[in-house]
Amino acid sequence: MRTAFGQQFDVPAGYLNTASIGIPPAGAADALSEAVGRWRRGEARPPDYDRHVETARTAWASLVGVRDSDVAIGASASQLVGLVAASLPRTTRVLTVRNEFTSVTFPFAAQGMPVTEVDADQLLSHVDGHDLVAVSVVQSADGAVVDLDALRDTGKPVLLDTTQAAGWMPLRLDWADWVVGAGYKWLLTPRGAAWLATRPDRLEETRPHAANWYAAEDIWSGIYGLPLRLAATARRLDLSPVWFAQLGAAHTLPWLAGLDLTAVRDHCVDLADAALKGLGQAPRNSAVISVDLTSDQAERAAKAGVVSARRAGRTRLAFHLYNTMADVELLLDSTR
Repeated sequence: MRTAFGQQFDVPAGYLNTASIGIPPAGAADALSEAVGRWRRGEARPPDYDRHVETARTAWASLVGVRDSDVAIGASASQLVGLVAASLPRTTRVLTVRNEFTSVTFPFAAQGMPVTEVDADQLLSHVDGHDLVAVSVVQSADGAVVDLDALRDTGKPVLLDTTQAAGWMPLRLDWADWVVGAGYKWLLTPRGAAWLATRPDRLEETRPHAANWYAAEDIWSGIYGLPLRLAATARRLDLSPVWFAQLGAAHTLPWLAGLDLTAVRDHCVDLADAALKGLGQAPRNSAVISVDLTSDQAERAAKAGVVSARRAGRTRLAFHLYNTMADVELLLDSTR
C-alpha cells in the first residue's frame, strides 16, 4: 500500500502504465465494491446514481477549466468526438498530428471529412486552409505536449482530447470549441466515464444525435412520450450514464480537482525526466515518455515487475502521482 497526495493505493512497485489504465485510490475501489454489493442484493435504485454523475461532472469541469453547465457526459471519448463530427458539415477540413490516437481522428474520417495529418512540429504552420484542429493535449504514443497557447492564438476552431493530460496537468481550456476526455487513465476511474465540454456559442450547432431520456430537462419526467424536451444546457448532449463508472469518478475527480496540480505535474514530470536521464536521454517535460529498449532490456524490466506498454514500436512509460523514485530505480536497474 502506498500513500500519495492524501490517498492510499494498492499499486505495485514498477507500475508505469497509467497511460493505459489508472490505479484507483483504495477508498474509491472500496466504494465501488460496496456499490456492486448493493446491486447484488437488489438494493440499487437508478436515481441513486444521479448525484454521482453531477459530482463527477462538476469536478471534471474544474480539472479542465470550463463551466460545469457546459459539460455533457458519455462513456468514451470517441463516442463524444463522434457526436461533434456528426454535427459538422461533411466538407469540414480537419487538421491533426501524425499518429494521433484514432478516437480523435476516426470519427471525422468516418463522416467522409478530409483529415490531414502533419508532424507535430508542423501543426501550427498548417492551420490555414483547415476548418478545425482536432488534437490530443498530450499524445498517447509518446507523451508529446501540444503548445496550447500557440494553438489558441491561431484563432482556429479546436477540439482537444484531454484523456492523457487531465489529472496530472493544470488545464484551462474554456477557450476551446470542444474538449473531451475519458476517465479511466489519469483520472483513475472505472472505464465507462467520459465528458464533453462545448463552448456556449457552439452548443446550438452540436446536435444531440443520441438524444435520450437522461438528456431531458427533468430527467425522471423525460422517460416516456413526446414532445422532445431536452435540457437547455450542455446536458442536452448527455448520454445515459454508466452507473458504476460515474460512481467511481465521483470519488476520484473531486479529490484530484482539489489538489495543487502544478505540484502533481512537477512530481510526475520529475520522475519521467529522471528515467530519461538514467537512460541517457534528454528531458521532455511530460509525464508520458516513449523509449527504445532492446528486447532483452524489455524482458528484464518486465521480469523485475516493471509494467509498461508497447506503442508505435516503442516502450511507453507513464508516471503518475502514486509513483516514486523507487519505480524509476527499478526500471533503470533492470535495463542496465
